[in-house]
Amino acid sequence: MGANNDELIARLGRWSSGRGPLYLLLAVRLRALIDDGELRPGTLLPPDRELARSLAVGRGTVVAAYDLLQQEGRVVRRQGSGTRVCAAQRPLSGPGGTAGTAGTADTTANPLLLHLLDPPENVTLLSCAAPDGPPPVLVEAYLEAAARLGRIRHDIGYHPAGYPELRERIASYHRERGVPTTAGQIMVTNGGQQALTLLANLLLSPGDTVLTEAPTYPGALESFREAAALFRTAADAEAFGAALADRPALGYLVPTCHNPTGAIMPPLVRRRLAALAAEHDVPLVEDEVPAELCFSGETPPPLAYFGDGRRIITVGSLSKLVWGGLRIGWIRAAAPVISRLVRLRAVHDLGGEILGQLAAASLISQMDRLRRDRIDVLRRRHDHLLGELAAKLPSWSAEPALGGQTIWVRLPGDAGAFAQVALRHGVAVPQGRSFDPSGGHGDHLRLPFLFDEETLTASVTALAAAWRDYDGTRRPGTLQALVV
Repeated sequence: MGANNDELIARLGRWSSGRGPLYLLLAVRLRALIDDGELRPGTLLPPDRELARSLAVGRGTVVAAYDLLQQEGRVVRRQGSGTRVCAAQRPLSGPGGTAGTAGTADTTANPLLLHLLDPPENVTLLSCAAPDGPPPVLVEAYLEAAARLGRIRHDIGYHPAGYPELRERIASYHRERGVPTTAGQIMVTNGGQQALTLLANLLLSPGDTVLTEAPTYPGALESFREAAALFRTAADAEAFGAALADRPALGYLVPTCHNPTGAIMPPLVRRRLAALAAEHDVPLVEDEVPAELCFSGETPPPLAYFGDGRRIITVGSLSKLVWGGLRIGWIRAAAPVISRLVRLRAVHDLGGEILGQLAAASLISQMDRLRRDRIDVLRRRHDHLLGELAAKLPSWSAEPALGGQTIWVRLPGDAGAFAQVALRHGVAVPQGRSFDPSGGHGDHLRLPFLFDEETLTASVTALAAAWRDYDGTRRPGTLQALVV
């Protein structure tokens, strides 16, 4: 068994953001992965040259790190057999006593999620696309909710489908957008991510095929991987529609303020995809989490507006419009689907906490105000980021976003290797392969425009310095002695 190189790179995370020689920093991180059982006994590590190329360091850095681990008895190196984690480590076998590989099914190797689990120190995180602080309106909503909480009587507080008032407010929100909806068609979840995971658990069996766009939101890909699904990708809406004829178990797409590109799907295309989903009897999950962040005009109608309500499932959330710490998401679907989801969810947590749901009920009634205030800030920061990139990184290219919180940037080089150099310059950026289950888009990065203009300027300045180290002025191999 061998460690997948891309997964190992993701698990290494912020390995180079400390102080000291790079070989020592690499050895420290590999040692932690071995001791924690994420690199299991017997795992074959990537060859020296391959790992060095992916990490944008010289081969000597990897050789020195492997040699140090061998001296410690954590790996064994043999000519012709490569470098393996020693079998003498504490037993951490998988189910049935069979050792797994790095990146086992019960953990994630997604770099975006790993940055949340193990936040880098002294590094600007351009990896997570969410507001960087709670707005004053959220504080006001919680104060109001706390007062109302004290008046609740005859309610034990367990609501697996969600607090009734919030379900009705969300249903009303969908009705206002032209989609007839009852509270019985709404389930409140702990954010959009739980919604996707519950849908994957309900609708997918191991080996089922999920049709996705490429690129697409990596959190959804993680939910589908957890369900042991296979992937088929489509580069555009036309290809996505054609692939529905093969009747995948599930289709997933982000039609409005697409993550990561910021694109918006035209209404005629939405109508066509809704018709094809009905024709081929394929459930479509439309992710509307970023949908209220369109820069101009009204928010387009969701796919459910064009469908019959049986095949189209909508996921929403307040995490992008308000704050990620407000763990309020929802699923809109046919009532029988909601009933099955509620029974599935009850096994896990019996429902979300009530105070946040009371606050969310108040916030949803202020959607127009929230949208207007948020978009004004995002549009200004979007334009600032594009201007900084054009001035300091003219060889990179990026299409302006029509909404959302991120732009999709193409660079003339390997984005994965560059991301390693950027980390050593104090900036964490997600590479394109994290957004494509087929492993494509290796020359892309996703950059958010969520921070204030000063932070965006400083981040692009650091990226430009990293690019000078990477793009040929000094080849990556010369960085092995860098101390940061």
